Amino acid sequence: MANTTDGPPTHAVLTAAVLGITIAYATLRDWDRFAPRLLAHPSLMALDLLFGAVLLLTASPASPLAYATVCTPLLAGLLYGWRGAGVFTGLQLAVLLTVHRAWDHRPGAGAGTLLVAGFCVAAGIIGVTLRNLMFRFGTATQALSEATSRLAVAEAVESERARLARELHDSVAKTLHGLALAADALATSADRSDPDPALLRQQATLVASAARRAAAESRDLLTDLRRHTDLTTTPPPADLLTQLTAKTTEFESRTAIPTLLTHKGMAEPPPLPPETTHHLLAIVSEALENTHRHANATRAEVTLTVAPTTLHLTIKDNGVGLPPSLTLEEAATSGHFGLLGMAERAERILGSLHLRSAPAGGMEVTVTLPLPAPPTSRAPQQEPTHA
Repeated sequence: MANTTDGPPTHAVLTAAVLGITIAYATLRDWDRFAPRLLAHPSLMALDLLFGAVLLLTASPASPLAYATVCTPLLAGLLYGWRGAGVFTGLQLAVLLTVHRAWDHRPGAGAGTLLVAGFCVAAGIIGVTLRNLMFRFGTATQALSEATSRLAVAEAVESERARLARELHDSVAKTLHGLALAADALATSADRSDPDPALLRQQATLVASAARRAAAESRDLLTDLRRHTDLTTTPPPADLLTQLTAKTTEFESRTAIPTLLTHKGMAEPPPLPPETTHHLLAIVSEALENTHRHANATRAEVTLTVAPTTLHLTIKDNGVGLPPSLTLEEAATSGHFGLLGMAERAERILGSLHLRSAPAGGMEVTVTLPLPAPPTSRAPQQEPTHA
């Protein structure tokens, strides 16, 4: 303002200053709204350049305002690339040349103008370089996000396939295997020269019962697949001891193998999440089914031992036991998918599965599950009494 004369020049400078400051403030405050319009209409930046030129004409090239003009080529390079940076850098150089001619009588005006012109060219190049780097970084980030998403989807699909394989093996596959055995027995009885009608009726009833059970298990599995889990609520904890009692009682009544359930340690097992209880019961069911089908055992025992920080669930029998060379790593390749499923279920609940031959003969399966540490109640400190 010190270099302007009274009248229209003063009014023009004041108008340019107010408009320039107002536009800059509004653009920075609402950048998300103004940036698309600035990208679509480069003339808005040209208008801002015009306001800056009016101010620079009255401030001289030696003013600190001259160094603020380098922002125009920098922003043009960021927004418009090489073409926009070239156009606005050229316009800014033309403004600087005009200002230099108006102030060439002032000492140091030429050196200051040349220095600011160099800064403008460098700012335009820096703006374009930053634009290219941001685009490359954005492309790399997008590619990384897509790769991460694909990996997450693949892991989810693989996890779901493993879960379906476990559920099918522990439910429908076993029932269908029993159905096939019952059907073979029925066919053998029917091929005899003098078939027993009562035996045929009993075996046919067994086949029909197994078929209905397979259909019910398939329906339960499909219902579980279609169920939408409510992630906003936490299901109540399940009573493990009660369900173990029901499981062993059902197994004993179905197979006529005496099954003893023993509870050691704490009076009541701690409440467990429903998923953890489900996997523990599935491991017990699989181990008992192996006892019934493969071990030729006459007795089974399930022992639940609960310590303050650890839960041990042991299933053992007096059967033939495992082959000496069989390990969990060889279970999948040798077709023992039940053992593999038990190990996966134990890993799913952050536990561990151990297989060994029992000292008195037979097989012993132990699941070890770490429990959260119980909350420690600190005794209130007694305040010293003062006489």
